[in-house]
Formats: sequence, structure tokens, C-alpha cells
Amino acid sequence: MTLQHARIALLETRMAGEMANLLRRHGASNLVSVPAVREVARECGPQAAAFLARLSGGEIQMLVFFTGVGATALYSEAEKLGRHVELVEALRATTIVCRGPKPVAALKRYGIPVAASAPEPYTTHELLAVLAPFDLGSKVTGVVHYGEHNAQFTEELRQRGAKLEELCLYEWLLPTNLAPLRSLVKSIVAGEIDALAFTSQVQARHLFRIAQELQLSSQLTEALNTRTLVASIGPTCTGVLQRYGVTPRVIPEHPKMGHLVKALVSYLA
Repeated sequence: MTLQHARIALLETRMAGEMANLLRRHGASNLVSVPAVREVARECGPQAAAFLARLSGGEIQMLVFFTGVGATALYSEAEKLGRHVELVEALRATTIVCRGPKPVAALKRYGIPVAASAPEPYTTHELLAVLAPFDLGSKVTGVVHYGEHNAQFTEELRQRGAKLEELCLYEWLLPTNLAPLRSLVKSIVAGEIDALAFTSQVQARHLFRIAQELQLSSQLTEALNTRTLVASIGPTCTGVLQRYGVTPRVIPEHPKMGHLVKALVSYLA
């Protein structure tokens, strides 16, 4: 099987996505793009306003951002409230900790200094480790989550004595139209997909949720272990796949999309 002839499935929303473009540059021509996740802003104006009020009032002394999307969404909420300048000033006076480079980049666009950032592979484990030197018991810690609450993270912080103020500005949902995802599950089970790339753990959970609805979970697991080459972007995603009984054969050295593409191309070559 060569890259040019391999039928590679991506769980992206469109064929013009970043990963599809990267694969085409390497010569892939038989791509299938099926959306597995829909990112939706939550209606949380009152919660965002209350969070901003506590942040501006100095009640939140440390703030943790999981994603650049979350940081950008907080800016958007502040703009809707006419309090964008207030937010920027409050963030500059707050100890900021990020889970990796994306929230760091989003914050630095507004000149917000970041006190600490979790290193690769940017999982909850690294984020908790980078918070270890901070005295969490003496302050209120704000947490801007990603598309769902990270219960493991918040429970660990509470055990360290932290008082938390949490905010979740968007959520990860299944696509509105599930027909393409159902069709992909059936194609994988039928042996019609040569390789499947996962770029987030929620993609894996949604794929198996559809398989469960179709009563094809065990068949999907078998196909992904025997016939379809599975590529996983990093340890969080890999851990979820392993819980479904799937062992990825391609895992990049660094948990980034470009490295995932290179690893997949190298494997197929």
C-alpha cells in the first residue's frame, strides 16, 4: 500500500482542512473527510459576566487556560459586554498558566504575559506538574475549560487546596448530520479504509459512540487493529483509543498535526 493509493480517512470538517492539505502535499490523493466533532459556543453570558467581575475585582489570582479557543472565546464574551479593555487589564494583573503554545499565542496577541506553560505533550499530567510550584491553597484559581469540563484536573487542584472558579465557553457536540460518520464506521468495518487519523480524543469517543448505536463496536475495534492503520496525534488521544481496545500503530514524536502527517507518510512509505 502506497500513500498515493491508500484511502485515508480524516475526522475533519472539510476536505480543505489543514491535515488534508498537508497529506496532499505529500502525494496523498484518495482522502475521505468526515466531520466527527461540532464546536459550539455556549450561551453563558451571565456566567462570563460574573467570572469577569471576579477577575477584575482581584478575587481570582491565578487563571488556567486549556486552549487558544477558550482564551479567544473569553475575549469575545468581554467584547459583547463592552468590557474588553477591563479584561485585558485584569489578565495582566493575574498569574496566567497555559496548557501549551496555543493559548499562549492567543494571549500574547493582547500583550498578556504567561507565567508558566505546560511542555509537550500538553496533557493534564504536564499541566498539573507545571502548577506544582504554586501555592494553590492561598488563592482562588480560575479555570477556562475546553469543550468539556476536565474533572481529573479540577479534582486534583481541589485536593491541593485550591478554590476554583470555572468557566466553559464552548462545547464539543456530534455533527448535526450523522450520516457521514455512520457511513465511515461501516466502511471501516467493511475493510474499505486503509488508514484513519485521529487529531483529538473527542473524535475517537464520537466515532465509537456512533459504532455503539450501530451495534458495530467490536467489529470497529477489530478492523482498526487488523485492517485499518490507525494514527493518533498524542498520548491523550492514544489513551482513549486504548480504552476502546485499539492500539494505534502511528504516533508522532511530537503531538502536532505536521508531525502526525510526517509519521503517517513515513509509515506508509
